[in-house]
Order: sequence, then structure tokens, then C-alpha cells
Amino acid sequence: MYALVDCNNFYVSCERLFRPDLHKRPVLVLSNNDGCVVSRSLEAKRLGVKMAVPFFQIQDLVSQHDITVFSSNYALYGDISERVMRTLECLAPRVERYSIDEAFLDLTGQGLELEPFGQHLRQRIQRDIGMPVGVGIAPSKTLAKLANWAAKRWPGKTQGVVELSDPQRRDKLLAYTDVHEVWGVGRRLAMRLNSLGIRKAIDLAQADHKLLRKNFSVVLERTARELCGEPCFGFDDSPEPKKMIASTRSFRHRVHDLDSLAQAVTLHVSQAAEKLRAQRSLCGAVHVYIRPGAYASDGHSARCAGTLALLSPSDDTRDLQAAAQQVLRKHYREGPGYAKAGVVLMDLVKREQFTPDLFSPPPRRGSEALMQTLDAINQRQGRGCIRLGRLPANPIWAMRRDHKSPGYTTRWEELPKVGAHSLDSYTPKEGISPASADLLAGLS
Repeated sequence: MYALVDCNNFYVSCERLFRPDLHKRPVLVLSNNDGCVVSRSLEAKRLGVKMAVPFFQIQDLVSQHDITVFSSNYALYGDISERVMRTLECLAPRVERYSIDEAFLDLTGQGLELEPFGQHLRQRIQRDIGMPVGVGIAPSKTLAKLANWAAKRWPGKTQGVVELSDPQRRDKLLAYTDVHEVWGVGRRLAMRLNSLGIRKAIDLAQADHKLLRKNFSVVLERTARELCGEPCFGFDDSPEPKKMIASTRSFRHRVHDLDSLAQAVTLHVSQAAEKLRAQRSLCGAVHVYIRPGAYASDGHSARCAGTLALLSPSDDTRDLQAAAQQVLRKHYREGPGYAKAGVVLMDLVKREQFTPDLFSPPPRRGSEALMQTLDAINQRQGRGCIRLGRLPANPIWAMRRDHKSPGYTTRWEELPKVGAHSLDSYTPKEGISPASADLLAGLS
């Protein structure tokens, strides 16, 4: 039996944690460079704000309804996510972190009363973190995702928890749900299924599984079996490591000079290398690209890109940085203003599976210990606390973040401030306990 715990409007909920005045008010969070909407509060949805709509298209609506807007603050969101996940790991023996705001829990053999346990999960995360979540519980991961969708769609009736161990209850939900709501069924696949008469989730569950495999894929066949309550997607404690790691971002303004581009490449190498070491892989080749914007007006539309294979796979930021800078200087062309730069680490191999040969250059002395120390300090003190010397603390090419909230939990200088008021002017509000009122009266 699986449970899926999913945070409600995660980015918006993170911002509201430190801005209680925004409760029941419309709130939006924007993507990198304040480009488009990536998270909406329920109130913003009711005003008609669509997901992924460009921000410049809704600025009149934002002004008209006084919608509060935030730039993405991933340091804050990552820290709150870590706290939610740690809480879940205290409540269940096996937790699979599916995304920044979702996690599967393996409840098999726990002997739990499922729905009360789901309510306990919600209340515990709300109490400890302040984060609202929905909980879906079912015999398979696909059904757990569907149960979670139902829990969020009807919060009043479900109280945020739906449990689908009863086959009749499961089939009732499947008969109501459109097939595009099923986990793994995208828009185009749903259109193909609709053309075959498979419009509801129960149609997919009752379809001929062999024909689904033959005409579509084995993945869709497994999805259909999961909808019937047969678990086909295993609980994965150690997800398959990525085969490529990329770090890319647009600039706040066009960048023309090579030094600024070199700084941006340094930043991307540092962030990608950190992810590389986290999954204990080594990189065999570094790909770097820079490109003008999609609507460049100066006639330059072709991007500059190149790849360099390392003599020996490495996860040392200094080795990757040297290779990336070599690629950049070789392919840089003076003239156009560049709008974006990116680094892709390729040809990855697990550290424990790599065998060096006699003719490969040896790794730098103390490299692994140095990189572990660097990552540990940056994880504890905040990303970028220790960085390569080429990278300034506040580069002029940094992306646009005009509405960014403070780093409430990750930067000392941005901690929330609490004001103190004189007890002489304090009037107990309605609802305060008599004991507290007496205590305040005695103190004043």
C-alpha cells in the first residue's frame, strides 16, 4: 500500500509561511527571469490566471485585483521541502522523494488504519512546518496519484485524504475521471486514446492490456494494470542517476563581453558539479553553449556551442571549469549580445564503476576530500558561500528577480524580524485565555 503526499500550491504556500497577511489573498510565483506564472493560489485561479501564462500579459489583471507577485526563491523552497521530507521520514519507514513537493510512502505491512493515518500525516506537517498537503492512499502508485488528485479536487468532502483500497470506491472515481488526469498520460497520448473511445480512466483500466502494449508502449500497459490495483511501478529507494546534468539560465540583460560570459559559465559549472557529486558520478565530457535571444533584432540567431572530452572522468569543479572555459573561448564570437548560457555535463559514469587506466592523468591530490568539504559548507551556510574566484557575489548579468522574497531560512541577514510592543499599550484580544490575561496583567 502506497501513500502520496503532495504539498498544495507549494511555492505559494512557502511564501505564505512568512507572510500570514497573504492568507486568502491572490498570490502568484513567477519563473526564472520573472517570465511566466509557475504557481498560483486558489484565489488567483478563481480570478482566471492560467498556469504558465507570460507575466507581461496579466499585468493589468494583477494591478486591478491587487495580486501579490513573487519571483522564484528556490533557496527558500528547497529548504522548506527538506523540512517536509524529513518530517515524512520520521513517520514512515520508506520514503521516495518524487519531486520538490511530492513523496511516496511505502505503508506495506505497517498494520495502519489508512485514512486516520493520512489525516495524521496532514496534521503533523501542518503543525510542524505550516505546509498544507493532500494525501492519496492506494494499492499502486498510479492509484495513489489519482487519489491525491481527488483529495485536492474535493477538499471539503475528503478533508484532504482519499483512500482507495475499496474496489467499488476505486471504480467510482475511475468512472468520473478523464483519462488525461491519469499519471503518465500526457495531452497528446490522451488525444490518441480519446480517438479510440478511451475517454475515462476506467476505460483505460478495462482496455485490453496486450493491445495497449502492442499499439502504444509497455509503460501504458503497466499504467492500466496499476489502475486495476496491480502494483507495477516499484518503490525505488535509490532513483536511477541522471545520464546528463545541465545548468542553464537566461541573463537579466544582453551580455556582450567574454569576461561576463566566463563568469556565467563558472556559475553553471559549479552548480552542475554539485549535482554530479551528489549522485556520486564522474563526468567524461563538458558541453557549453551561449546564444542570443529567440527574438534577436541584430540578425544573430545562431548559437555558439562546443564540447570537450576530458582526458580522465572527474567530478572536481576545477577540472570541469578548466574544460568549460576552454570550450567557451574557442567558440565565442564577438559582436552579438547573448541572452543565455548553459553547461551540460555528459558521458556520466558512477564513481564506483570507473576503473582508471595507466595512461590517464591521476586525479588531483585530495580532490575528493576538498570537494566534499566545499559541498558540506555550501549546504550548511548557503549555496555560493564558497565559490571559485572568478565568480563575483552579485554579478551584473544575474537574472531578473524584481519580486524576490527574503531568504528567511537560509541567510542570517534576511531572518524575519519580530517587533516588540510595550505591555502598557497591550489590550488582550477576544479569545485569550484567562491565565494568559492574568499573566500579562501581572507583568504590566
